[in-house]
Amino acid sequence: MIFWMAGVVVLAVGYLLGSTPTGYLAGKLLRGIDIREHGSKSTGATNALRTLGIWPFFAVLLVDVLKGVAAIVFARWFYSWVYALPSVTPPTAPDLQTWTPWAICLAGLAALLGHSRSIWLNFTGGKSVAAGLGVLLAMAWPVGLGALAVFGVAVAVFRIVSLGSMLAALTAIALIFALEQPLPYRLLVIAGGAYVIVRHRANIRRLLAGTEPRVGPGSPVT
Repeated sequence: MIFWMAGVVVLAVGYLLGSTPTGYLAGKLLRGIDIREHGSKSTGATNALRTLGIWPFFAVLLVDVLKGVAAIVFARWFYSWVYALPSVTPPTAPDLQTWTPWAICLAGLAALLGHSRSIWLNFTGGKSVAAGLGVLLAMAWPVGLGALAVFGVAVAVFRIVSLGSMLAALTAIALIFALEQPLPYRLLVIAGGAYVIVRHRANIRRLLAGTEPRVGPGSPVT
């Protein structure tokens, strides 16, 4: 029973961390605007770049990545703490190595959901890309770095952030299997990658129509 209760705590904390509306707060603090009324209407780092500028973009990106990292770090620490309680001792307690990957899976999913469906913004938000990167880096850093590298190359070549984000999500799914990560991690990355792509469905329509905005000099602000 205590491990089920711990799972609820991990879900709640992961969601609340993810739901911190970084881009929205940056817009309010720096320009006195609701970033959801400008650009792509998202609270993510890309819309912060288009709406607020380069330095707010880096700040929003960093904090959003750290939200994902914090959710995973908390899950690892909390389950270790629960397992060490005097009332939870072997052989009746489940093995820590069995439970922790599942706790991390729950925390990661909750952080992604919180980022895109923030309780503080009437369940609106970003597309969970930056928070997802933080989850990957904290959970399985080679997968996170691989996805980040593909994202960077794609954006440098095509100057389309949404395309880079979706390619990074697909790369993460491929790498999580190639690197033989635990089953819960694989399930998390499949679910998280699919969720990120679904969140980009409007971008997919614009890509197919050839109207998706680009970033960089001379690019339109949309």
